[in-house]
Amino acid sequence: MTRADFNDLVRQLNRNLYGYAFRILRNQEEAEDAVQEVFIKLWNLGKKLDEYNSIGALATTMIKNFCIDKLRKKKHFLQTEDMGQDIINIDNESPHDLMESRESEDIIYHIIDQLPDIYKVVIRLREIEGLSYEEIVDETHQNINTLRVTISRARKMIREEFNKYQYERRGIKEVDRKVL
Repeated sequence: MTRADFNDLVRQLNRNLYGYAFRILRNQEEAEDAVQEVFIKLWNLGKKLDEYNSIGALATTMIKNFCIDKLRKKKHFLQTEDMGQDIINIDNESPHDLMESRESEDIIYHIIDQLPDIYKVVIRLREIEGLSYEEIVDETHQNINTLRVTISRARKMIREEFNKYQYERRGIKEVDRKVL
């Protein structure tokens, strides 16, 4: 990949990666730093970048992982001067809650993988890659109103399938679920 190609890639991905990082980190400077770190890692991959089908998907995965690692370092442990070397857990979630959150995320990704292609593509572009409706319209060449309906239906399918899983996990039978 030439320097000019990489510059084009940076211009193309910068806004989306920043938006994705900001949604995770909730801090402008940290989101900007995360994007910069990911671009440095991409540049360091050099010719290996040509081996990837979607550099955008790679960059999105890298930004997600970078931001999650940053949150884990910042959120889970805090070393205080008052307590010397004692490290305290400031995360309100128990290890069990964290495990359930990760499991739920895996299930949602699995549900997305099972969706019909048209729903799978748009939900990934919108919810995972963080593209705007206009950007998705440019990529998929759909009418914006059709796109909104498709995304709404995809979200509904995901919600229904996830709720089935939640009910099964809690041991609630189909009959009991209808009463709820």
